Amino acid sequence: MMDEKLNDVLTIEELTTYLKIPKSTLYKLVREGKIPSQKIGRHWRFRKKTIDDWLDETRAHQPGSGRKQGND
Repeated sequence: MMDEKLNDVLTIEELTTYLKIPKSTLYKLVREGKIPSQKIGRHWRFRKKTIDDWLDETRAHQPGSGRKQGND
């Protein structure tokens, strides 16, 4: 169970790979408080579930980001 919890926590490097963004962009998002994060000592950590929820919410608030609704 403890291993599952540890796998849910991402480092900066892991999150840049997961989000496919440069490290500098991620640091900017962290600095501006635009992405959910926790600083543990000198290291930033991110919960995967929280990031997934944040992505869903961010997508929902962007114009034109949803699927087109058609009359099937």
